[in-house]
Amino acid sequence: MSVGKHPVIRSSVLLGIIALLGTALLAGVNEVTYERIIEQEKRRVLQQLNEIVPIASYNNDLLEDKIEINDEAFFRHSAPVAVYRARMNAAPVALMMIVTAPDGYNGDIRLLIGVSASGTVLGVRVISHRETPGLGDPIDIEKSDWILGFNGKSLKAPEPDGWAVKKDGGQFDQFTGATISPRAVVRTVHNTLRYFAVNQQILFDTPADITDQQVAD
Repeated sequence: MSVGKHPVIRSSVLLGIIALLGTALLAGVNEVTYERIIEQEKRRVLQQLNEIVPIASYNNDLLEDKIEINDEAFFRHSAPVAVYRARMNAAPVALMMIVTAPDGYNGDIRLLIGVSASGTVLGVRVISHRETPGLGDPIDIEKSDWILGFNGKSLKAPEPDGWAVKKDGGQFDQFTGATISPRAVVRTVHNTLRYFAVNQQILFDTPADITDQQVAD
């Protein structure tokens, strides 16, 4: 009796072929889906970056001109800080840094902080947070314009004592019944400016795709 005529063997072969085809199809779908997700993520990140640094102010590829750093003495968090560099004809224009504030009321607050080459804050946006709705969430631009108060600020304006919420003697408003969330954001933006002032040349000159440890070395 030939193998092809045995019903059990024939069914097993057919099932094997179907399984192989199914696996190949699934792998193809996953690859297409993964690439689509990556492209969507790139567009989302670029949109966030361009909210702070207008596209007309630079002509390099922001998503390619990127490094990662880490310095817990400044940022107070172990998460790497993504740094996107904006340049016009290779001349430094600005940095956009994704920094994590570790001391929000309900945990980490991830911030996108834009700093011009002259050390001025171009803008700050909250990327993610778990702050209490109605109390700490006005740090989000969708809830209030409080975050816009950082625009144009620098290490000299205000002076160091001014980099705090008003309850602590500084210049930045807190929210009614909620001081911890704005305090965490103010502290993180100030520390980012301090880090930029010390490491500006390294931040702009380090080749893209270099890790935080390589930068530190």
